[in-house]
Amino acid sequence: MIWTYFIYFAAVAVLFWVAGAAVAWKGRKSLATALTLVGLAVFLAYIVRTWLILERPPLRTMGETRLWYSFFLPLAGLIVYARYRYRWILSFTTVMAVVFVCINLFRPEIHSKTLMPALQSPWFAPHVILYMLAYALLGAATLIALYQLLSPRGKMLSQDSADDLVYVGYAFLTIAMLMGALWAKEAWGHYWSWDPKETWAAITWFAYLGYIHFTRYDQAHRRLANGILIVAFCLLQMCWWGINYLPSAQNGASIHTYSQQ
Repeated sequence: MIWTYFIYFAAVAVLFWVAGAAVAWKGRKSLATALTLVGLAVFLAYIVRTWLILERPPLRTMGETRLWYSFFLPLAGLIVYARYRYRWILSFTTVMAVVFVCINLFRPEIHSKTLMPALQSPWFAPHVILYMLAYALLGAATLIALYQLLSPRGKMLSQDSADDLVYVGYAFLTIAMLMGALWAKEAWGHYWSWDPKETWAAITWFAYLGYIHFTRYDQAHRRLANGILIVAFCLLQMCWWGINYLPSAQNGASIHTYSQQ
C-alpha cells in the first residue's frame, strides 16, 4: 500500500518543519531555512515515490491533492520568512500543513494507477500543481490577514507582505485556470461549461481580483481589506473541496469532482 510509508516520511518532514519553526523564533534564520528545506525535501521524496509507483502524477483524489498542499504550505511560509522575517509564519504554516497531513493519515484514500481518459492530458499535472501552489500562497496571505485583524493597531504588519503573496498567488491561479480551459477544450470540446467547479473557480478569481483593486485604490481601510481576503479564502475552500458536497457531486453530474476509487 502506498499509504503504508506515508507516516514515516510525514513524521520526519514534520519534525524538521517544527524544528525550523522553533529556531525561527530565536532569530536563527539560516538554520531555520535549512531545517525547513530538509523537511520539504523529505516530503517531496514521498510525492515523487508515489508518482513513480502510480506511474502517474498523484493528483487524482482529494488525498493526493492534500499531499501537494501540505508540501506547498511550509514552502510558502519559508518564502514569507525569508522575505519579511516574520518569526511566527513558519509556526503557522507548519500547523496548517500538519492538519492536512493528519487528515491524510486518518482518512487515507484509495489510489489507483488508472486515469480516466479526460485526465490523460499534458495539462493535467501543471494545472493542478499550479492551483495547489496558488492555494498555499493565498493561504499564507490569509494567515497574515488574520494576524493583522487580531493584532492591536499599533502592531500591524506591513500590508505589502499579504499583497505580494496575493499578487503571486493570483498569477498562478490565473495561469492554472487558463490551463484548465485549454484542457477542457481538449477533453470535452469546449473551454468553459459552468460546471460547479468552474463556477466556483470564477467566483474565487473575481473575489481576489476585487481584493487587489480594493487595496490598490483604498489604502486607508486595511482591516476591511483583510476581511475581504479572509472571505476570498473561504470561497477558495469551497472551490477546492466544498463542491464535493453539492448535489451535483453526489449524483455524479459534475465532471470535476475528485474520485476516491
